[in-house]
Amino acid sequence: MFENYEVWFVTGAQLLYGGDAVIAVDAHSNEMVNGLNESGRLPVKVVYKGTVNSSKEVTATFKAANNENKCIGVITWMHTFSPAKMWIHGLQELRKPLCHFHTQFNKEIPWDTMDMDFMNLNQSAHGDREFGHITARMRRPRKLVVGHWQDAAAQEKIAVWMRVAAAWADAQDMLIVRFGDQMNNVAVTDGDKVDAEMRLGYHVDYCPIAELAAYQNNVTEAEVDKLVETYKKEYAVAPADLGNEHFLKQIRNAAYAEIALRRLLKDKGAKAFTTNFDDLEGIDQLPGLASQRLMAEGYGFGAEGDWKTAALYRTMWFMGQGLPKGCSFLEDYTLNFDGEKSAILQAHMLEVCPLIAEQKPRLEVHPLGIGGKNDPARLVFTSKEGEGIAATIIDLGNRFRMIVNKVDCIKSKPLPKLPVASALWIPRPNFAVGAGAWILAGGTHHSSFSYDLTVEYLEDYAEIAGIEMLVIDENTTLTEFKKELRLNEVYYLLK
Repeated sequence: MFENYEVWFVTGAQLLYGGDAVIAVDAHSNEMVNGLNESGRLPVKVVYKGTVNSSKEVTATFKAANNENKCIGVITWMHTFSPAKMWIHGLQELRKPLCHFHTQFNKEIPWDTMDMDFMNLNQSAHGDREFGHITARMRRPRKLVVGHWQDAAAQEKIAVWMRVAAAWADAQDMLIVRFGDQMNNVAVTDGDKVDAEMRLGYHVDYCPIAELAAYQNNVTEAEVDKLVETYKKEYAVAPADLGNEHFLKQIRNAAYAEIALRRLLKDKGAKAFTTNFDDLEGIDQLPGLASQRLMAEGYGFGAEGDWKTAALYRTMWFMGQGLPKGCSFLEDYTLNFDGEKSAILQAHMLEVCPLIAEQKPRLEVHPLGIGGKNDPARLVFTSKEGEGIAATIIDLGNRFRMIVNKVDCIKSKPLPKLPVASALWIPRPNFAVGAGAWILAGGTHHSSFSYDLTVEYLEDYAEIAGIEMLVIDENTTLTEFKKELRLNEVYYLLK
């Protein structure tokens, strides 16, 4: 998952206390880094890069971090009193995510034996405040983790930041292939692609659907045969469908599209893509099954040209690699008013990721009723029950805003006449406030959803990206939320 990445650990010190003190600092730092790596809680290897004792050493270390592709971020810790002015030039140079770890080598104060030598050497309480001041003075985005380096809670916060830093690195060369434009006259799925590349790393390229059709023409019958057998093994198929000529023809056509789409994305080096049912010339059906399966592999997806949600899905999938519950692209479909249990049905025409399925998905073929093409194959299922987060990024003209809503997925009823994958959730703190706050903030009708990630992941991501973030959770009230919207408006106008 993250084996090609590393995080650098840099310890702040100074030569005021002599060379022996620096040797002791170095020994403590090595022990801490080894302990972090051996904890089993961190997804990315920590690499100790030594103590820094001067402005030149700080700057050289941070420049080296910028130039090392494997390095996705830097953890800093002040073992002793590390004068903060020596960090200024290095922090001006650093382009990688920063985590400030406020910790200490020893866990408890050695009351009976502590002397002046010990006190002079072990000054993290002093040094980390000095470093905190300069990062605040410089308005430097950073993650702050407070706790002893052996404590699980502190290690888990570092692990969250590591996953986010890895996803940020992944986003910096993210190519999003857009088949066709967006759905006509829709505002929220569009946005400033130049600013998105400057701020978030996304690069969006138009790709004519004819290019996908050309790829499809080079897919062999043998490749399709093999993929169709995979479909039959991985998904539930009604016995009657196995003898249905129309069904078999349409899943074969879906297999042609999937093989072609995966090959095209790989050849281009793309990590995400969008489709549009208005632009399908040369394609038998909207590639819904292909989109579902490619999302499960980690490709970002957005419907109707929604490149921002496609990119965000890729990022959230990347953060959650190896975690058990799954994620998906989703859309607010229709409302169910039921008092305190009022909920929103999340679905889409076809493209919901099977990673969130409660049971083995069913492979089915049905008319779509839109797009004017043949009946598409799709996976049909309902989602797991449980807590999750829904997120979106919108373009407000002068800034990007991330909106995150904590939601509770509940048991859904059968939909015998609507053969799509779906989830049913109650937004926190309740339907009226959760849905109301999302709308007031300008949130999209599309979202990227995850069972595994928490608000902390996306807080860290927004901090690294330098974008606005709004959280809708169990503590949200519309009165306070409106105040936050107004205050943020002033802040970003003055920024």
